[in-house]
Amino acid sequence: MKQIAFLGLGHMGAPMAANLLKAGYLLRVFDLVQSAIDTAVAQGASAARSARDAVQGADVVISMLPASHHVESLYLGDEGLLAHIAPGTLVLECSTIAPVSARKVHHDAAERGIEMLDAPVSGGTAGAAAGTLTFMVGGDEAVLEKARPVFEAMGRNIFHAGGDGAGQVAKVCNNQLLAVLMIGTAESLALGVANGLDPKVLSEIMRRSSGGNWALEVYNPWPGVMENAPASREYEGGFMSALMAKDLGLAQETAQVSGNSTPMGSLALSLYRMLLKQGFAEKDFSSVQKLFNS
Repeated sequence: MKQIAFLGLGHMGAPMAANLLKAGYLLRVFDLVQSAIDTAVAQGASAARSARDAVQGADVVISMLPASHHVESLYLGDEGLLAHIAPGTLVLECSTIAPVSARKVHHDAAERGIEMLDAPVSGGTAGAAAGTLTFMVGGDEAVLEKARPVFEAMGRNIFHAGGDGAGQVAKVCNNQLLAVLMIGTAESLALGVANGLDPKVLSEIMRRSSGGNWALEVYNPWPGVMENAPASREYEGGFMSALMAKDLGLAQETAQVSGNSTPMGSLALSLYRMLLKQGFAEKDFSSVQKLFNS
């Protein structure tokens, strides 16, 4: 039975940890929010006093944190966790962070004899709860095979994207495309409704035509079109607009490093920053519809 240290029990981390417990893994958990720890303990986990305490004796360390600086602060330096994790331990860093940050942690982990994978996820809170996440994995393929059973307890699709940091590159590419298609869908729906079309009828026409996309299939941004979509719950739940803006910023940083031109990604970032200023930071990212409704 593998002992897993799970660090970060937020909207995504908590259901991921719950699925590991359901799969029979032994979890020692830590989060800065005590109530999150209490919930995991009620599900069968044991509580750690700190992140450093959590990793003692762990075979696998999983972290799910908000941003690059949190990850670097957690792992790097003389006081970072890598200095206190035993060689041979497997580290699965599942946060969405800058590829350059992931590579820093990979480098320091390798120097200490620690195997690491960067493995950001797609699928949202619903996918985390259902255990159907997609993992985009960067690092050594042989290490991925060791980690595969752990990933399979939390997700349905596990892709090896490439070497160190490749998982993060895949994630920012995916989320940039997701933002662009959501914006285009919202803009088109607003245009149709303003010219007298029923949003449900228009959505179905576009869904079955060449404009069909993921948003029209399962995540329609117009309120009332899809009963279970965040748009029909006043954009509550789902993937926060603030996080989409963060990921679009990471995509722009990645493009700058590689010298790529990403005009659609740049415009998407500008629109989401506008949305945040209008008070929708904690609303689902499909609330970008609000920018186009009169």
